[in-house]
Amino acid sequence: MTTTAPGHYVIRPVRTEEWPAVKALRLRALQDPIAHLAFLETYEDAVAKPDSYWQERTAQAAVGATDAQQFIAEGPDGEWVGSLTVFVEEAGTTDWAGFPVERRQGHIVGVYVRPEHRGCGLTEVLFDEALQWAWDVGVERVRLIVHENNGRALRFYQRIGFRPSGVTVPLEGHLDESELEYVLERP
Repeated sequence: MTTTAPGHYVIRPVRTEEWPAVKALRLRALQDPIAHLAFLETYEDAVAKPDSYWQERTAQAAVGATDAQQFIAEGPDGEWVGSLTVFVEEAGTTDWAGFPVERRQGHIVGVYVRPEHRGCGLTEVLFDEALQWAWDVGVERVRLIVHENNGRALRFYQRIGFRPSGVTVPLEGHLDESELEYVLERP
């Protein structure tokens, strides 16, 4: 599935052999000024991971994968300027934070668009592709977790239809901070 977004961006799933570009974009995202609010990983931790980690991570969410899909936005020159990943959580399992998963759902993670490409509708198109993939694989809802102090992300998620579920996720080592679950029900 490939879509052309405003400004001649191409939105598509990653391919297994593109792991070096997946790694490069993730490292760039982890250097964003609000990375400490947006990602549960530091640049230092990510850069220390071996190539085999990036190869496996990419393969698990590449074209044809059924449990996850990473979408990227390519600029008109072919440069990767944004990404997000949606993966399927099955009912009866436990999520990354230790909470039970009550129904089959998608979970969006790793949302990033380079600052100079924000505000042109690109993030919306990335979400459209991720949500369509999630609906196509039969999830009942899609969720994401966002830091309570990440105002820009909170406003965006609400604008595109995500609503707070009431679930909060405490941050390990930061007792005065938490992350909030936002959900979008299947249309």
